[in-house]
Amino acid sequence: MNRITLRQRVLLCGASLVLACSAFAQSSTAPIKIIVPFTPGTGMDTIARTVQAQLAEKMGQTVVVQNMPGASGNIGADFVAKAAPDGNTILMGANTMLIASQLYKNASFNPTKDFAPVSMSAYGTLMMVANPKTGIKSVKDLVALSQAKPGFVSFGSPGVGTPHHMAMELFKLETKAFMLHVPYRGTAGYTQDLLAGELMVGFLPVHVAQGFVKSGKLNALAVGSTKRHPVAADVPTFQELGYKEIDVDLWYAFFVPAKTPAATVNKLNTEFASILQQPQVKEILGKAGLDASASTPEELGAIVAKDYPRWGRVIQLKGIVAE
Repeated sequence: MNRITLRQRVLLCGASLVLACSAFAQSSTAPIKIIVPFTPGTGMDTIARTVQAQLAEKMGQTVVVQNMPGASGNIGADFVAKAAPDGNTILMGANTMLIASQLYKNASFNPTKDFAPVSMSAYGTLMMVANPKTGIKSVKDLVALSQAKPGFVSFGSPGVGTPHHMAMELFKLETKAFMLHVPYRGTAGYTQDLLAGELMVGFLPVHVAQGFVKSGKLNALAVGSTKRHPVAADVPTFQELGYKEIDVDLWYAFFVPAKTPAATVNKLNTEFASILQQPQVKEILGKAGLDASASTPEELGAIVAKDYPRWGRVIQLKGIVAE
């Protein structure tokens, strides 16, 4: 039997060490992919590209933003849910994920089970508005008219299952109002018809709506956030008006696959929190109508656990199905 000499043992150990170091280097320098499940130019895309460069610097890795639209965000979300739980694949998610995953019966992931929450990234506030031609100047006016003339009041949205649509369905559920939904394919036609009076009421992002309110083209009724928004400080919240369950804030957040180690999640959380508190980041997102805001993984998890069944209830009670 051939014996391995001491010199050969040293050489073998050295070779093994080189291979191990090489494998570690490859894994630690693998690119981080932020999956945006919608098209470029959306709020999610803006957030991902705003944090991209700084995250790369902090993590010492290349960061790539990849748009993967389809099925109202389900395709991109499903891709991340099935990715390796190594922290190198991040979902730029939003509360729309909690809606879309329940609207599409063939969704193969569960937002409450298949992702590890990392951090909130930003909020977007919706404002309920009415065309002045309607004579609707308050939420009280809208509820009274919709109850007196069921089906007379029309509202629009950029499409079935969009936050604008779901916000109004929640409003209808809580106020017992009966209104006719007119879905559009995107925001342009919807907003145009709302301004023209072809639609009576609807929701718009507060930064967009306030410009039309100031010019007299729309009447502001309420904002969907829990607190008044600084852009429209004179517009009450639904909670102030007595509708405690109507909180329709848009939120955007970072998620990773469910089995990602806690240490990796916490590292990402620390870096995202640091990036999101920087004045220049807040300014960029603010111009896009987004309010930068980080959170702990636990805080984000609690929001997901609350919102998932809440929107599921609206979908079920209103019989909403994806188109």
